[in-house]
Amino acid sequence: MLLLFFISKKMSDALVIIPTYNEKENIEAIIRAVFKQKKAFHILVVDDNSPDGTSSIVTHLINEFSDRLFIENRTEKNGIGTAYIHGFKWAIEKKYEYIIEMDADFSHDPKDLIRLYNACAKNGADLSIGSRYSKGVNVVNWPMKRVLLSYFASKYVRLITGIPVHDTTAGFVCYKRKVLEKIQLDKIRFVGYAFQIEMKFKAWKHKFNIKEVSVIFTDRTLGESKMSGSIVYEALFGVLKLRLKGIPK
Repeated sequence: MLLLFFISKKMSDALVIIPTYNEKENIEAIIRAVFKQKKAFHILVVDDNSPDGTSSIVTHLINEFSDRLFIENRTEKNGIGTAYIHGFKWAIEKKYEYIIEMDADFSHDPKDLIRLYNACAKNGADLSIGSRYSKGVNVVNWPMKRVLLSYFASKYVRLITGIPVHDTTAGFVCYKRKVLEKIQLDKIRFVGYAFQIEMKFKAWKHKFNIKEVSVIFTDRTLGESKMSGSIVYEALFGVLKLRLKGIPK
């Protein structure tokens, strides 16, 4: 009986995937914040060979959290989309039931993890989105230009594709494993913000139930943003290209 209890404490049905590139200022704090939540989450860090030593910090923390913290080291920086796909495949192989995307920089509040999890585990969603725009505009510390760009990008995607989601570029998302198993991950075309759009669109096309959970997004205070003009271009013009050509399931 004691052994069974010990084993059960080490198990979790939910994995939080955190992609990293040069996040030494944030990574330990975000890991500890996730592990402080009342729900027992596991964490997989997918690091793209960060030159600042992010991977070494995580490796050191694994000594403390060996039963619930894991790392996958990639050899080069290949985009957030491919990092998540790498993590998704790892999670599917390990049989996690719920897989959550989360940034390392505290723009996503760890306290909201349980709300995303419950939307899928208890309230019938197959995919839950931590939404900045489902109830007004809930963004803190972003310049107005960036807020408007993000907000109207999601409006544009909704208009072009017809997907009934207010925050299509959101990166705080919980998937049931069956969604990731159904979507053909090797056929995902995009690696930047358009990756988030494509994943949600394909889930919707497969008729999975999508629920938006209103959250407050707070811009990073430590480290550097990974936003670039090419990422915005991919999100805005890539969606139109996909719409014209058709998006295969």
